[in-house]
Amino acid sequence: MSGRAAVCFKTAIRGLSTHKENALRRTRYQDGSLRLRERSGRKTWEYRWYEIQIDGSRKRCGVNLGTIRDYPTEAAALKAASALRANINMETPRAQIQAISFETLVEHYRLKEMEEGSGKTFATCETYEGYLRKWILPRWKSYRLRDVKSVAVEEWLKTLPLSNGSRAKIRNIMHAIFNHAIRWEWYGQNPITRVRQSAKRSRIPIVLSIVQIQALLENLREPVRTMVLVDVSTGLRIGELLALQWRDVDFENLEISVTRSISVQHIGDCKTEASCKPVPMDAEIADSLWRWRHNSGYPMPEDWVFASPAKNGKQPYWPGTLYRAHLAPAAKTLRVFPARSAGTRFGTHSPHCSKPMVKM
Repeated sequence: MSGRAAVCFKTAIRGLSTHKENALRRTRYQDGSLRLRERSGRKTWEYRWYEIQIDGSRKRCGVNLGTIRDYPTEAAALKAASALRANINMETPRAQIQAISFETLVEHYRLKEMEEGSGKTFATCETYEGYLRKWILPRWKSYRLRDVKSVAVEEWLKTLPLSNGSRAKIRNIMHAIFNHAIRWEWYGQNPITRVRQSAKRSRIPIVLSIVQIQALLENLREPVRTMVLVDVSTGLRIGELLALQWRDVDFENLEISVTRSISVQHIGDCKTEASCKPVPMDAEIADSLWRWRHNSGYPMPEDWVFASPAKNGKQPYWPGTLYRAHLAPAAKTLRVFPARSAGTRFGTHSPHCSKPMVKM
């Protein structure tokens, strides 16, 4: 073998050896490291790890998790870093990934599927967060993925003091989280698929008649009376109703443009594309809205139709406050529904039906 050929052969062997070493590095599970640094006069937690570059070298990477006020202890900061840790170990063998906890999977799901721009509305993310914090994580956060079993989840759901609809929602959220694990190739099957949970109503909603609706309207003060009148006639969701601005109301063509929704005073998109369509209104609705516009104190095109005086018109009313202070007392006076818990809801059904009726 010539000298030049020998050099080329050795270079190739060295390249194969380096490629093998890089492959071993790539599949090694990283815990990362955490340190407290002084940044702009504030103590900040920094999470660090290595990334393999194209040439096989390792590059140290880092990200600021938050200040010591956000995470007072190292344990709290490590918990916040769990989703990042799962993300940087994407190429780790599945046998090692399966050792992560369900809580870590949830953190990664939050990071990838519940952040702004993920496709979920703010209201949906808030609903998911509520179920995760109050019910799902307290029971399953310490379990490894492979230890979450179908029958155990099904039996646990039966013990929850919730309606069938809420239990079904919890089941569906857990199903989506495990589907996330499958999509990221962290797990091979979804144990929640075999979990049986009915979503059948345990109580039939009370649907008010036309006479009862008229009596209810007579016992309501403005602006709640106009709210109910508009909602009964259009079937708008409460978030869509409270997100209306005067520029959305076309008095000339008798139409209401539904372009946004509001949840916990956060403005976002409507729940579905079908919701983003002009809704017709009759002359009586237009007259009520016109009179309310002149009496509300906030008549400008960019003002909320149902602006809250307590917030100087910068926010619309809160739906819970409206229900407790106005709707519930009026409905109780008229005896249109029996006394129930604080969770009683008020709304209308689909506007596609011929005669929208109020449901209690």
